[in-house]
Amino acid sequence: MSTLSTIDSQTELLRQAAIRAGLLDAGDPPSLDGVISAEATQAIEALLDREVQVPEPTEEACRRHHAAHAARFVRGERVQVRHVLFAVTPGVDVAALRRRAEACLLDLRCHDGTSGAAFAAAARELSNCPSGAQGGELGWLEAGDCAPEFARELFGHVEVGVLPRLVHSRFGLHVVEVLARDPGEALPFDAVRGAVAATLRQQAYATALRQFLQQLAGAESPLVQ
Repeated sequence: MSTLSTIDSQTELLRQAAIRAGLLDAGDPPSLDGVISAEATQAIEALLDREVQVPEPTEEACRRHHAAHAARFVRGERVQVRHVLFAVTPGVDVAALRRRAEACLLDLRCHDGTSGAAFAAAARELSNCPSGAQGGELGWLEAGDCAPEFARELFGHVEVGVLPRLVHSRFGLHVVEVLARDPGEALPFDAVRGAVAATLRQQAYATALRQFLQQLAGAESPLVQ
């Protein structure tokens, strides 16, 4: 059986590439379940610093991005939200949990716009969040009140009602209803130039990293048996 069948393949690709580049001793042990040595972590960071280079975004690109995504660059945006949390805890059957969450989402979407009682009842019965006792109510939130991955699904959008997708966070899977939105104040480009540039750099780096991993996956490695 291939070593990659029991470990995270991308991590192993990078670890092997670091060995070939002379950044890591060939005797460094393969990882188990994606966990690698401290030396391998440092070598992979050095490899990525050397191989994954992204250009600085141009002024024109930044202005285009700001114009196309102006709703993401506001001050004081708030959303009134309630949710049903299906918590991912040690030992939980994630596939079964997802099926329960998806069934709940489908049911509540069928009731969306007809009665708020259905959502509140589902939260009280199913939610693993203390807010379930209040029908899942989280009140008015700003982006800083939420985990970043949760905030990305809520802010900078116009959707109101039960979101048509499960929201993933470090806590688990959420069925979310946006009850109301306060769009806040749109910020001019000059006020958010740095944030726009950082967003474009992050996007460019993610693209370059995917391409680098694809190149590694396509290259023959004598270390993979």
